[in-house]
Amino acid sequence: MSTIIANQLADISPRRPTYLAIGVFDGVHLGHQALLKRMMGEAQAAGAQAAALTFFPHPQAVIRGLSGRFYLSTLEERLALLTAVGLDIIIPYTFNKQTRNTRAATFIDNLHSHMELKQLWSGDFGIGYQREGTAVYLAELGQTRGFTVHEVRNLHLLDGERVSSTRVRHALAQGDVAQVTALLGRPYQVTGIVEHGDQRGRTINFPTANLAVWDEQLIPAHGVYATRATVRGQTYLAATNIGVRPTVDGQNLRVEAHLLDFDAGIYGERVSLSFHGRVRPEQKFSGLDALKAQITADVTAVRHFFSEK
Repeated sequence: MSTIIANQLADISPRRPTYLAIGVFDGVHLGHQALLKRMMGEAQAAGAQAAALTFFPHPQAVIRGLSGRFYLSTLEERLALLTAVGLDIIIPYTFNKQTRNTRAATFIDNLHSHMELKQLWSGDFGIGYQREGTAVYLAELGQTRGFTVHEVRNLHLLDGERVSSTRVRHALAQGDVAQVTALLGRPYQVTGIVEHGDQRGRTINFPTANLAVWDEQLIPAHGVYATRATVRGQTYLAATNIGVRPTVDGQNLRVEAHLLDFDAGIYGERVSLSFHGRVRPEQKFSGLDALKAQITADVTAVRHFFSEK
């Protein structure tokens, strides 16, 4: 059976026994995956359906007014990653002021009216107004509603520490994309539409695809990375620069990928980059000749990186 994306609770039909995981699931890292797979195994054994409710926007964006680059994936990518886990139902649930101020019991009863809740799962319960829906509160509520509560905090560890979205964000801020891969179970990915830049790369024989990446998605620290670029259904090695281009007095943040062994016009097309390793931090050079020499070395480094894999 294919996964159902229930944009409205009314899309969930018929009402069946359900094991439900509730959270943000930003990035769908290995900790999320472990929790969901554990729940799915128990649901299958009980003949119930397995569902996940994912909040968007992030609750902290509403509660704390969080802005800027913060998300580890777009909602579209998150839904695709959750679908790949093999859930029966995914519920993208809008988190707004109304959601924030909804009492926990009311929130759960609304879900329960569309699903016969048998188990609630999370890595950190805090549902409803002022996060009153703790694991203890929900367990008491479940005694009258017919469900049990499973709060699983340390289901997946890496280097002895809990895998979390916060760890992923910290590793990205350090440019440690190898650590990010270990935490996610896959390379970090950003996707954007290729837009026109100043075309300076062509003047030094290193044309780049300038990606317009969602301005709320977190990107790795400034520097040059060994990446794979997927465009038109094909994947190419790429040397990707993230930064403000200090050598040419750049001001705006750019994500620019030089696709190796590729020469085609792709303006307006969608390109996905997966980050596999960091070549070097961002630097300022004495001029375009020095920059060209460094990019030549970067391309060699990228080829070497992937040849060693």
